[in-house]
Amino acid sequence: MPKPPKLPQGMPTPQQVLDFIQSSDIPAGKREIAKAFGLKGQEKIKLKALLKDMAEDGLIDGKKSTFHRMGGVPKVTTLKIIDVDDGELIAEPDNWDPEAPGKPPRLVVREPKVRGAKRPPALKRGDRILARTEETERGWIAHPMKKLPARTEGLMGVVEIDRTGKAWLAPVDKRVRQSSPIADLGHAEEGQLVIAERVGRSERAGVKVVEVVGDPYAPRNFSLIAIAKHGIPHIFPEEVLEEAPRAAKLKLSEKAREDLRHLPIVAIDPADARDHDDAIWAEPDGQGGFNALVAIADVSFYVRPGSALDREARKRGNSVYFPDRVVPMLPEVLSADVCSLKEGEDRAAMACHLHINADGKVSSFRFTRALVRIAHNIAYEDAQAAVDAGNPPEYLANLWAAWRALSAAREARDPLELELPERRVVLDEQGRIASIAIRERLDAHRVVEDFMIAANVAAAKALEAKTAPVVYRIHEPPSREKLIALRDYLATMGKKLALGQVVTPGLFNRMLKDISDEAEKALVMEAVLRSQTQAYYGPANAGHFGLSLGSYAHFTSPIRRYSDLLVHRALVDAYKLEQPAPPGSIPATSGLSDRDRASLEQVSDAISQTERRAMEAERDTIDRYVAAWLSGRVGEVFDTRITGVQAFGFFATITGLGGDGLVPISTLGGEYFRHDEAAKALVGSESGTTYATGDRLKLRLAEANALTGSLKFVLPDADSGAIEPRGIRPEERRRSGGGPPKKAGKFMIGKRGRPGNIRHQGRKK
Repeated sequence: MPKPPKLPQGMPTPQQVLDFIQSSDIPAGKREIAKAFGLKGQEKIKLKALLKDMAEDGLIDGKKSTFHRMGGVPKVTTLKIIDVDDGELIAEPDNWDPEAPGKPPRLVVREPKVRGAKRPPALKRGDRILARTEETERGWIAHPMKKLPARTEGLMGVVEIDRTGKAWLAPVDKRVRQSSPIADLGHAEEGQLVIAERVGRSERAGVKVVEVVGDPYAPRNFSLIAIAKHGIPHIFPEEVLEEAPRAAKLKLSEKAREDLRHLPIVAIDPADARDHDDAIWAEPDGQGGFNALVAIADVSFYVRPGSALDREARKRGNSVYFPDRVVPMLPEVLSADVCSLKEGEDRAAMACHLHINADGKVSSFRFTRALVRIAHNIAYEDAQAAVDAGNPPEYLANLWAAWRALSAAREARDPLELELPERRVVLDEQGRIASIAIRERLDAHRVVEDFMIAANVAAAKALEAKTAPVVYRIHEPPSREKLIALRDYLATMGKKLALGQVVTPGLFNRMLKDISDEAEKALVMEAVLRSQTQAYYGPANAGHFGLSLGSYAHFTSPIRRYSDLLVHRALVDAYKLEQPAPPGSIPATSGLSDRDRASLEQVSDAISQTERRAMEAERDTIDRYVAAWLSGRVGEVFDTRITGVQAFGFFATITGLGGDGLVPISTLGGEYFRHDEAAKALVGSESGTTYATGDRLKLRLAEANALTGSLKFVLPDADSGAIEPRGIRPEERRRSGGGPPKKAGKFMIGKRGRPGNIRHQGRKK
């Protein structure tokens, strides 16, 4: 590495100081500046005065240990991720002085390119990082050094007023345990759900209310809490809303598309589906196999690279589904209307033609742009009922027959089979909770799922055949570290996992198949799930371990996933399916743009992050609904199963409902309990009483906090004083003195809902 040029020795000019600060590879404070210019004695005193003058003149900022150009950023500083722009993470200084002139600098975050098990957790909007920064000709760049603990997640909360009249913000995030003093209440009132932001740099400076959300006990606000907490974009910019109707009016060319309107193609979806991405059809080929079709909404025809619609879709990454609403990736004129495959309507589709041989393997495939007219929109339950009745319509009978062939090939492939129950929230017409239950898994779900998997594999292979760019859906095998942890855990149960063999999904399947006890099987299944890596998107193929597939891409849901839209565009290019838009309306091309190709890895990382954000937001919201549903049943005893053990207690979930809650070790009685980490158990020192992961036991519900989604259980015979009174609103339980609550946010909902409608379910692969 070449040595930096030697600086002139002696008292520097202000410009020389600025040049050194900006070019230094390390934070430059008074000591570093003096050393660089060889200053001694009185010259150091003069330097101190010079730096003070430069600060007063607005040339530099900072402190004696590190200076930076005024309006610039320190060499090493704390940043906050504020946005994702075309796949690039954008950050701002975390402690920018609001009184400083101008807007805070925006920095492009360059994450290290590390793949596989050692890949650090992806950064997302709202994260705080310690980063090394540099100023280039194209702007500021940030190189993350480490991710910092979140400190802003408690900034949505409920206003509480203590007896001294002081206002506090009780957080709605169950990981945030302390209330914050409110320095500026604005127009908010006690008991209201609000959004706040910190004032000053110190936590003690408090927060100011910037938005009043309303009644924290209204179930419809549970999703708003998640939207705000996770920073999910939910309001479309005006330019997007203006462009969407123009795009929706694009005329479909019958000559340029394969006409498939004569086929009885059906869309099988949840009963209350807001959009219909996909539809399927099959018929016997007369030789023991099947000709099949997977028709997918041709979103790429309407949403073109470089358009305002495209920029917003890329920013959102995916739709987010809550029990009471959807935050769509695309405006409703497209997502719920023109792109949606509705019964009896002519629609643009990307058609995947499949030939399934007698062994259930896809022997050939081709892709076309087509014109389809869906014969039926059918709910999963109705399709299943028609088949179970024994005399289904021919189009359903053919689909089920083709699926049985696909199932045979699936069994031979032996993908990972984990039963992961999904909680289903049912709301009435007023948005109140009617019921919550585990969604039933039907063959109808498996039929659609296996057709979608076949089309996704075909899309990946079709692009590979043309050496075209692919956004793969990647699920890497478990890391050795996780396999060792799984082996050690299974050893406590008397089971062996040999690490010298090739680890395949079938290995886990056989392990589970050999377990007859359902409680033990659930325990091992959870341990296997914990050993798995997280799936992500990327342009470099690493296979899909869980599905036991060498090449896999998401092709089947472009209305709600940006990854699928990119795959469609790549197919348009690779197979010359371009259909230009008329000049002047929206961008002409519907294939991959040069920008898509150049930033495919960045975009893949970004949409992997938005997917995780959506999953966390959806899970948080379901937890809040479950806690709200159970708040009217505080004091009741439930059948539960222990799902995790820590030194401070154990977690349990209600059988058949979900809803995880903590049993604090302090409620287990006076006996000392030892935490056996290897066995994942708490063991009584005197009685030997053991509470281990997987154990089934009855527990009494002690608390149900609807705002944080947290539950607390106690043993059935625990002191009644450990149980929180049910249905109490905050205004009825004012604190007895000043200061923050001892335990923030213990708010309950006491009402239960009525029967009604349900939200999106039966999500496709």
